[in-house]
Amino acid sequence: MEILNYPLLFGVGVLSAFMNVLAGGGSIISMPILIFLGLDGAMANGTNRLAICSQNIFAIFSFHGEEKYDLRSALFYSAWTLPGAIVGAFFAVNIKDQLFHKVLAVVMIAVMLTVLLPPARDPKELGARKSWLIYPALLGIGFYGGFIQAGVGFLIMAAFTHILRFRLVKVNMVKVFIVFIYTIPALLIFILSGRIQYTYAIALAAGNALGGWWSAKLAIVKGEKFIRLVLVLVVIAMSVKLLGLI
Repeated sequence: MEILNYPLLFGVGVLSAFMNVLAGGGSIISMPILIFLGLDGAMANGTNRLAICSQNIFAIFSFHGEEKYDLRSALFYSAWTLPGAIVGAFFAVNIKDQLFHKVLAVVMIAVMLTVLLPPARDPKELGARKSWLIYPALLGIGFYGGFIQAGVGFLIMAAFTHILRFRLVKVNMVKVFIVFIYTIPALLIFILSGRIQYTYAIALAAGNALGGWWSAKLAIVKGEKFIRLVLVLVVIAMSVKLLGLI
């Protein structure tokens, strides 16, 4: 029965938002579910974007007001992702479905490799060292986010921990804002291309909103160790799935 799809999507939204805010890869759950329910790759991609937008709005509100929340820096870094996101979204709405699935599989393996890189270890330097490499990295992240989205959280976390050496709580605060900002033009492109199934999008977005708000609160309360634990568990689970072990 189709009516059962909506509570399913709500639950998937809660889980995927939890993964997205604390680690990444939530779209690896939500997009296959949307495809399983009958949407093609581009339609699933667009439908998922509305939920991503909802998730990050609520996560931003949860993070906002924290002493460590730096809105100015988040806006600055977000701006660097916009050109890439717009180009990536145009690719996403025009790519053939079978090719999209192949690209998604290959890219996710590459994303896993970036997460396995060791984090910065010198706490005295965390958040202090600046590097121009963050700017081309953000352009590339924007393109990937506009094109595929799934797993972009891992790329953002890798960029900010390995290049700018931010702590994970701060990375997550910046990450949700970056994804929200570049998702706006990407979502508009999907809307104009007719690539959104709105009833599914609303059900998924409701779950993402709850999951985004809840997981941001957990990140604040539990801190660095909890985020790293979730990140490791998510990476292991996704790696096992990608390798076909389950």
